Order: sequence, then structure tokens, then C-alpha cells
Amino acid sequence: MTDSLQQSLLDGSHRALEAKMVPFGGWEMPLSYPHGTLAEHKACRSDAVVFDVSHLGTLRVRGPKALERLQETLTNDLTKIGPRRTQYTHLLADDASVLDDIIVWWVDDQAFEVMPNASNTLRVSDALGGVDVEIADVTHTRALLAVQGPNARKRLAEVSADAASVERNCVATVGWEGVNLTVAGTGYTGEDGVEIAVPAEAAVAFWNALLAADIAPAGLGARDTLRLEAGFPLHGHELGQGITPLQAGLGWVVSWDKATFVGREALLAEKERGVARRLRGLVLQSRRPPRQGQAVLRDGQAVGEITSGNFSVGLEAGIALAFVPPDVQVGDVLAVQMRSSEVAATVVKLPFVSF
Repeated sequence: MTDSLQQSLLDGSHRALEAKMVPFGGWEMPLSYPHGTLAEHKACRSDAVVFDVSHLGTLRVRGPKALERLQETLTNDLTKIGPRRTQYTHLLADDASVLDDIIVWWVDDQAFEVMPNASNTLRVSDALGGVDVEIADVTHTRALLAVQGPNARKRLAEVSADAASVERNCVATVGWEGVNLTVAGTGYTGEDGVEIAVPAEAAVAFWNALLAADIAPAGLGARDTLRLEAGFPLHGHELGQGITPLQAGLGWVVSWDKATFVGREALLAEKERGVARRLRGLVLQSRRPPRQGQAVLRDGQAVGEITSGNFSVGLEAGIALAFVPPDVQVGDVLAVQMRSSEVAATVVKLPFVSF
């Protein structure tokens, strides 16, 4: 299996740290390091960690028609931000299903870095392709590192003060040891921090510099528990085939002022008739971690299904995201079918943990 998986430029560094490597989205990536997911989660909430997220795609979109092409393809409106800013957006199918959720880094006037999920890079590239637009997949020319946590900027400043100074939702190019880093004030943990695209020739040196600044390595296991506490969706769980932005509670990424984007007609029809289900957060009255696919019950009847679930370190309870009927409200008490028992669960407002 390993031979068919793509590998990060930092693969050797992870193995030297005795990381547990697992397949993810067509890549082999670190799940955790010897201290374990729980310790890595706590380190991110209390100090600073670095994730290798090089499995995420990077499409370099260039040219005078680049903005126009992005605008007519993706749901959000880039003109609301402008150059040197970042924006979360969706690529929809014609039926309004979310084919991918994407971060766009608007690097310069006619230069964009479009960041698809691991397995969707080709799909997004095909959707954006067209005349007068230059698109290059540069995923394998860089390592992508996410430095996250309340002390992320303080510790990163020991390595690069310029990188640490890039503000939230902004993007900039900064120099480091003779190479240019592209730095964005983004992340997927709920904590402060940045994501940094490091050219291949400097990837190992920059990684080592971060570790030397007492920024702990963290794997995809902690990244998942952190994003779940923050209430962030994961493609293939809360987003995907048959799931629309409105069902996922992400209507704010849709700009209805734009005359067109892929899937607009179907999404508008759903908006007018109302969604048949809605994503909600559940806190269980138990420490047991719920799992994807378990049924959500109301008055003993199955009314929904969990899309993501785990143990919350912050709440010391099981938490889950689940699709349930649209009339389910915050404060309602439902139940989760866990093997042979039903466990009570309260519907809560997201995020699960305040930051």
C-alpha cells in the first residue's frame, strides 16, 4: 500500500521522530508521535504545535482572468476581501452538493493559491480550468506546515518574526534563509496561528527550526479532535455528496449577490423550500466517544446520524456533529445509539469549546 501513497517532503523527519504513519486522502501522513494524540491536543490548546499538512493541495491560479474564473466557479465572493487576504469557500456540484471546501489565498493582484482537500486537487483543477487562466498544481514543490496554539506566534517569532506577524485571514510572502515562504493567518484548530508554504529545498531545515523553538510536532489525530471541538466540518463527513452548504449550516460562505456560481440554481431552490436536515452539535452525558454512523434518536426513533464524534478533552465528554431534522433546537435533549444502549445528548451551539 505504501508504494501507491504520496509522501510529504518531511516523511523522513516524521519517521525519525517515530511517528505513527497512516494513509489519508491518498497520502501517508503522521497520525501521532510517541507522546500520543491526547498530549498533542493539549499542547495545541496550551502552547504551540506544528502539523505537517502537505497532503492538502495547492493550485496556483494566475492571469488577468483568474479572479473572474474563481468568482464564477466558487460560492463565496472574493471581492469582499481583496489581495493579500484569505477566504473560505465551496465548490459545488450542479445539485449543490459540496464537492470540496477550499481556502483561497489571494497572494497578489492576479495571483491566487487555491487550497483543496487532499483527494480533491484534480477535481478542483478541472473545475477551474479554462481559457486565459493559468493553473499549476504545485503541491509537491512545497511543504505546508500549520503552526497553531496560543503561543504559536511567540514561538514562531524565534524562527521568523515576519512569518509570525502575518495577521489572521491575511497572506504574505516573507523571506527566510534565502527562500520565500508564503504565510497565511489560517488554521483548522480554533486556536491562533498560521499556515506556511515552505519551498522543497528548505522544508526539512524549517521544520527542524520550528522544533528547536519548542514547537511540538502533532499529527492528524490531534488535528481531528481539535477541529471537532471547534465545530469545523471535515470533507467526507460533514461535507460531500448529497450535503449542501445550507444543510451544513455554512450558508455564510454563499454570496447570493453573485449572478452565477456552479450549483447556484439548485442551492437557491433549497433555500426557498427549506432544508430537510441540519447539522447540529451534540454533547453526550457520558465520556464515551460517539462514532460516525451511529443513529441519533428522538423519543426512541432514529431521526439522524452522526457524521463525526470523539471524546472532547476540553469538556471531558463525548461530542458529535450530526445531521438531524431542522426543527431540532439548541437545548433539546436527544440520544445516541451506542451499541446496545442509548446515551442522552444535549444539542449545543457550536463551537463546543470557546476560544
